[in-house]
Amino acid sequence: MTELLEQAIAKLKNLPANEQDAIAAMILAELEDERGWNEAFARSPDMLAKLATEAMAEYRAGKTQELDPDTL
Repeated sequence: MTELLEQAIAKLKNLPANEQDAIAAMILAELEDERGWNEAFARSPDMLAKLATEAMAEYRAGKTQELDPDTL
């Protein structure tokens, strides 16, 4: 375990049980989400490359718009 993770866990131990559970649930959900993305990417690397190529072609053809971060 890293020192940073140990520090975080030490601080978590001082929180009420319900807050510890809430944070634990968030961490577990994040880990599961990351696992899901990793599996999806592993199953379809060719599809991702194809989508990236298509996106770049659209960008070069002037078919894209810059996103305004204030409207997101």
